[in-house]
Amino acid sequence: MTFRLDSLKSNKGARKRKLRKGRGISAGQGASCGFGMRGQKSRSGRPTRPGFEGGQMPLYRRVPKLKHFPLVNQKSFTIINVSSFNDLKEGTKVNLDSLVKSGLVTNPKFPLKVLGNGNLKVKLLVQAAAFTSSAKSKIEAAGGTCEIFE
Repeated sequence: MTFRLDSLKSNKGARKRKLRKGRGISAGQGASCGFGMRGQKSRSGRPTRPGFEGGQMPLYRRVPKLKHFPLVNQKSFTIINVSSFNDLKEGTKVNLDSLVKSGLVTNPKFPLKVLGNGNLKVKLLVQAAAFTSSAKSKIEAAGGTCEIFE
């Protein structure tokens, strides 16, 4: 059987008929339509605006504004990718100081973190404060070693 747009049907019981309120006694939801006698929630239309919490300070006003919540004790790193090590000589020791001397890092404000973007073809001894798992595996696959160094 081929499917066509005119042959598609929803499953039985998937499309339930809307309850028609206020259409007489025999309809089962006549008169007050199951909304009770009086009060804000018995009136037509939306009883309160979206986000209203009964006068309590609503969530959208309680949370801090301006982009993100600040991370407490956030660690900052000077980051570099594995692919930028390919220009270095075989067997050299790579740390933050040597990267600044070679010009690969220009602003060494924070400890070094090595990321695993790209490929590495050179055997190196890399000293950094942190490594991603992919960076560590790529350095070791090229025959190099990783040292965690503060």
